[in-house]
Amino acid sequence: MARIVLISLSFLFVTLVIAVPVAAVFHRAFSEGVATYVANILDEETLLAIRLTVLTALIVLPLNVIFGVAAAWLIARYRFFGRRALLIIIEAPFAISPIVAGLCFLLVYGAYGPVGGALAPYGVQLMFNLTGIVLVSLFVTCPFVVRELLPVLMVTGEDEEKAAITLGANGWHLFRFVILPNISWALVYGVVLTAARAMGEFGAVSVVAGSIRGETMTLPLQIELLYNDYNATGAFAAATVLTALALLTLVLRGILNRFGPKKGHV
Repeated sequence: MARIVLISLSFLFVTLVIAVPVAAVFHRAFSEGVATYVANILDEETLLAIRLTVLTALIVLPLNVIFGVAAAWLIARYRFFGRRALLIIIEAPFAISPIVAGLCFLLVYGAYGPVGGALAPYGVQLMFNLTGIVLVSLFVTCPFVVRELLPVLMVTGEDEEKAAITLGANGWHLFRFVILPNISWALVYGVVLTAARAMGEFGAVSVVAGSIRGETMTLPLQIELLYNDYNATGAFAAATVLTALALLTLVLRGILNRFGPKKGHV
């Protein structure tokens, strides 16, 4: 009986909190017909927002993967002064409001900040453009790959790595044939979380992007703009694209998890 109640409550919760709101977005987006939906999606500013959102994610993902794998392996395999402090700093974006993070970047890298001010005479602007969006996106997504990999690296692979080094494996072979098979699933999951957050981030991006129409409007910002302009159908149409991109990352995770490197395969 308890099992049936728990299953029913789980499905009820998922339906009311996830399925119904998502379905409502798609229903509202198509409420005025497919032609209107397509016209809203093909709007020039919406297409630019989609392009900027995808470009940001494509830049942030590899940088996060490189940093996340290196940092997680360092923290898991070595004991050094400042190790705990490093982990706390990496996890700080979980606790800091995205709005506050955006303001911090604006103060440091803006035209009147120490870094932005020093670069301004050379014509380098870090805020209110793609660079600023990428910087804050890196900040808010920084912990995801590290936190997914660290528990796995803490309990697996150390003996295998030592054996591989003893047998003469170089750094690339050690990573490709020993470390990567052990962390592949956790890495894919971290990438999915990073991609979803990078594409869906609103707070930090809204501070540093400047909301310049047709230039620095990511999809979340474009959705808010359309809704505030009383174009609810266009806003919900853009929201379906953002939802579809999130679902695409889940599909890619499944494909990579199915066909990616398996432990023990060389």
